Amino acid sequence: MPRVTNIVSTHARRKRVLKSTRGYFGNKSRLYKFAKDAQMHAGVYAYRDRRARRREFRSLWIARINAACRSRGLKYSVFMAALKKANIALDRKQLSELAIQNAAGFDALVKQLNLA
Repeated sequence: MPRVTNIVSTHARRKRVLKSTRGYFGNKSRLYKFAKDAQMHAGVYAYRDRRARRREFRSLWIARINAACRSRGLKYSVFMAALKKANIALDRKQLSELAIQNAAGFDALVKQLNLA
């Protein structure tokens, strides 16, 4: 009985891997053995960095809110505690955008908290 190799699916799999690694440096974009490994590592880095991106943005928002608070004579921690006490449900992303785009609105928020 002849040996069955199923070359169609093998070729399709290799083609898919090489297509996904197009643009990689050196053999990682040309040879299946290296491309497969590069694709695997890329997937791991992408998964990890999707989570890291959220941490980076949160720290950026906190830095922006802190800068806006400091220019109004407040500390970030005092400002956030006052927001929580006043039951104002704005997340850090919204507060950051408010501080950058609408300084008057941020001032009104600070006045509403009776801190400055």
